[in-house]
Amino acid sequence: MSPFPEQPIFPEPLHYGPLKLPSRYLLSPLAGFTNLSFRRVIREIGGVGLATTDLVNARGLLEGSRRSLQMIESHPTDRPFAVQIFGSDPIAMRDVAIFLEQRGIDTIDINMGCPVNRIVKGGAGASMMCSVDKTVALVQGVVEAVSIPVTVKMRLGWDDSQLSAPFFSREFEQVGVAAVAIHGRTREQGFSGSVNRDGIRKVVEAVDKIPVIGNGDVLNIEDAATMLRETGCHGVSIGRGALANPWIFRQLSQWETTGQYDSPGNFEERLSLMMRQFGYLEEQHGIKHALIAFRKMGHWYLKGMRVKPVHRHEFQMCKTREELMTILQKISELGPNGGTKTGLLPDMHVPVPSGAVERW
Repeated sequence: MSPFPEQPIFPEPLHYGPLKLPSRYLLSPLAGFTNLSFRRVIREIGGVGLATTDLVNARGLLEGSRRSLQMIESHPTDRPFAVQIFGSDPIAMRDVAIFLEQRGIDTIDINMGCPVNRIVKGGAGASMMCSVDKTVALVQGVVEAVSIPVTVKMRLGWDDSQLSAPFFSREFEQVGVAAVAIHGRTREQGFSGSVNRDGIRKVVEAVDKIPVIGNGDVLNIEDAATMLRETGCHGVSIGRGALANPWIFRQLSQWETTGQYDSPGNFEERLSLMMRQFGYLEEQHGIKHALIAFRKMGHWYLKGMRVKPVHRHEFQMCKTREELMTILQKISELGPNGGTKTGLLPDMHVPVPSGAVERW
């Protein structure tokens, strides 16, 4: 019996309108993680078809917010590249789409899925699923304002009584949206419970020609195989799975091509990747900002490398580049807590937000 998941019948290569993507495996937007430095190292490993920014406030971009503008910074290697925008004002959403097209963005994604209260209470994110006419008109306005592909990411619906994603997907296809990505939970669920793959399949069945991207709980190759097989989706978008294993996109592309795939990076390879990502962050923002901004990402690298908590804490406390290099040298010399520097590491679980959605 093969140790590799059985291959489904793969759909045609993935296109967003005229834009052909290198693979059907996409990096999901993740708040605080899918920044330029992470996208660059993911690209270097290979296999990713499209990478998208964290959700960016449309009005913030139009007003020249320094933070918003930093979030859409890119690099020649960061292609194809999508910016995900959120907002409830159709004029602002239209204008920011034009602004992004002028900056050379490959494709624009409209966020209709974020469940966080601060986004929802302003009429953006998942709350757009509660306003049919206004939402369809807003999306149509964005599509008609630009010539680059526009996509929408949404949840299955607001709650179990309103699974409106199939309806919206049909409507969006009619107004020219190039693709839809579906997170297989409702807004009410937040990130609790299980992904409803049958719900994603209903979206696939509801549209005529545009691709549907399945998203949610894809943490390894088997999960991606199950998503493709059970939903019939055309591509898979991966977030937490890429944090735990940045090699997942290369593995998926290998699996699709050959039915097999290489192991993910070992301790030494992960340490090298971590240091490259930090270097890209420092290059973009300077050492002071990089040391603070990398703490969260560095935590997951080191935990996946089985570094002892005491040394992970030392890493978090670094205030200078010299302190950082000293602790990383110590970590390099000590290796993983159990196992070897070149052996396989156990799978790591990256948790999602917990608690009632209304309190986020």
